[in-house]
Amino acid sequence: MHEAIVIDTDPGQDDAVALLLAFASRDVLDLKAITTVAGNVPVAQTTANALRIRDLAHADSIPVHRGADAPLVVALETAEFVCGPDGLDGAGLPAPAGEAAPGHAVEAIIAICRAAPDDGITLCPLGPLTNLALAFRLAPDILPKVRRIVVMGGAIGLGNITPAAEFNTYVDPHAAAVVFGCGRPIVMFGLGATLQAIASHAQIARIGALGNVTGKAVHGMLTRPRPGGLGSDGHPMHDPCIIAFLLWPELFEGRDCFVTVETGEGLLRGRTTIDWNGRLKREPNAHVIASVKAPELFERLIERLATLP
Repeated sequence: MHEAIVIDTDPGQDDAVALLLAFASRDVLDLKAITTVAGNVPVAQTTANALRIRDLAHADSIPVHRGADAPLVVALETAEFVCGPDGLDGAGLPAPAGEAAPGHAVEAIIAICRAAPDDGITLCPLGPLTNLALAFRLAPDILPKVRRIVVMGGAIGLGNITPAAEFNTYVDPHAAAVVFGCGRPIVMFGLGATLQAIASHAQIARIGALGNVTGKAVHGMLTRPRPGGLGSDGHPMHDPCIIAFLLWPELFEGRDCFVTVETGEGLLRGRTTIDWNGRLKREPNAHVIASVKAPELFERLIERLATLP
């Protein structure tokens, strides 16, 4: 049975690897569309990047829809200092061959959800949650069709953009609050889990030796210089964890928790408070992943990347 999914993304190197893993897993995943959002870089560039990655995988049949160009309330802040000027530093990819599909990403999400089969759609947001929040507010009738939301965002401990906050929840905390309050099943991958997803030097070398264009691009992204102060020396593959969870849930462990998002403009903006020990006696609204079997994840990822052009 193919799981129908939409990937909402702001590529970003780790987003690129997540997309490539999804393209390499179409025997299991039915990728309905890619929707883009402003985040790592502005939305014009994230859209171009999604198209570049689609070109790399020869996956022209998957539509890419351009989405929100700014957060719901606050001004956009981007992350070129991590991702490079075009968001895909190290990939060496040419300009996109095609253009985005007509229609806004939010409209596409609404339409895909409304047309979903009885078992629904899995939404896979890899960036700020602006598009999902807008879709849920504009068309609350789609919520019953959302099977689950598997999200990269938040942190149980230290943040990576501020001491308190992970980048995606910091960029649009109001959208994150809407999504975490939507009432649908959520699987949350915060920094505590995704910072474990770092490939070994041997695995990175194997990716570079795959002999395909995809391997060369991924190797370039994983070996680019990394600025300090981000919580790790290597390049964590935050976003590929989302797709890997759909494919291999046995590689991850977590627990059901109540999660809230700080929307104020102070030092705690974007902080996720995760009631790991159930102190608040509130109904859990997310399954929070805490551990990743990283060596096995990258072994399986390499096998999938080898099947791409």
